[in-house]
Amino acid sequence: AGSQCLSWTGLNCFFCSLPAATAAVYKQWIPNTNFETASNWDKGRVPCARDVVHFEKDKVVSVFVGSPHALTDMYLPLNGEFLLAAGAAFTAFDGSWDPGCDSGGTARFADAEHRSWFDPTLWRDVLPSGELRPGGPIFSVHEERVPCRHDDVIFQPETSFRVNTDSSQPVIHLRSISVMGQELNTPSSWAGYLGGSSAPLQFHGNGTLQVTGTGCPDKSGCACGNALDGPRICAALLRAPGRQCPQPACQSPLQPLGHCCGVCGATINLEFTPDFDLQKYQDKLVQELLSQPKYAGVQMAMSKVHRAQTFLGVVSRGAAPLIQIVLIDDRAGAQAGTAAEQLAADIMQDIAQHGEALGISSGKMEVATGSAASGQVGSHPVSRITAGTVMGLLFSLLFLGGILFLYRKGKLR
Repeated sequence: AGSQCLSWTGLNCFFCSLPAATAAVYKQWIPNTNFETASNWDKGRVPCARDVVHFEKDKVVSVFVGSPHALTDMYLPLNGEFLLAAGAAFTAFDGSWDPGCDSGGTARFADAEHRSWFDPTLWRDVLPSGELRPGGPIFSVHEERVPCRHDDVIFQPETSFRVNTDSSQPVIHLRSISVMGQELNTPSSWAGYLGGSSAPLQFHGNGTLQVTGTGCPDKSGCACGNALDGPRICAALLRAPGRQCPQPACQSPLQPLGHCCGVCGATINLEFTPDFDLQKYQDKLVQELLSQPKYAGVQMAMSKVHRAQTFLGVVSRGAAPLIQIVLIDDRAGAQAGTAAEQLAADIMQDIAQHGEALGISSGKMEVATGSAASGQVGSHPVSRITAGTVMGLLFSLLFLGGILFLYRKGKLR
């Protein structure tokens, strides 16, 4: 059955039909602006018959109503909509007894203006079926907990919402967006939705959402695309009381790319060839190493990132793609990060033996634990001659050539 949409701008109202099918996605928006959600009201409960409902006059809202309600009075904003499920309605309170509503009052709808698209606490990973992804040894750095450019996004069926899309980039790319059970996976279908009456009430901010309909085309993975909004993500993550980064036990915690907090454990940066397959390599590490009992409590994040490159440590040479592996564990005190460190050592050993066949050309490991061995850095090239060796030889030849040139010109004795 379709849902009815009661919308107002000033005193104008109209009805429309919306589909109510479910859709499968990868990242799901958590909060909603539903009438029946108790946390959306200042009293912490859904308004009852003796209550007077207040929507702030200047606050834009989209509100899904799933059932009938009797109310004493209701003040509406200047711009907003009610999305009415089948059977949902508002009626005037007739003065009869309402259990649980002996004394009426004023119920005010919560302000949803500041719920940010780039707040990683407002998203959750789901399976293709739409169910929550079960916990396991794989986690994501903070930038990748917000939808990435090739992800599917879902706003749950029979829910209303309002999300602030303020961004440091003009366009936020996504593979698809599902709203009210309708999957929009082409640029034209998304453009059509944006042209409707609900989209301006649901999305606001300077960032424009754009649906591409395409997933990541590279088997070595694709960078998330949220790096420009990294500061915004960290600010949203740590803004609320009690959300501060935990104090790491190690003296010099690691700072993985895309992560807001320092961690104890290990990171590995891999340089790769066209033969590298990110998903297959992650599955290999989970099956052969992470599943071992000695690594219980170790978690791993793996993704393609772009690390800034410099010439002689000064001149920027752009950004180079790398595969970043972040390893953390649940150990505390002096043992913090030590299991992750051992796993990193095993991964580096495996790279030395099988890296070339896996499409890995070199790996660099960095470790920070709660023990005195904090801050170690190591690298292991797969081939005998690394890019650094080649560059060193090249600079040596240029230097010797310059000396010889100056000597022949009589500038040097």
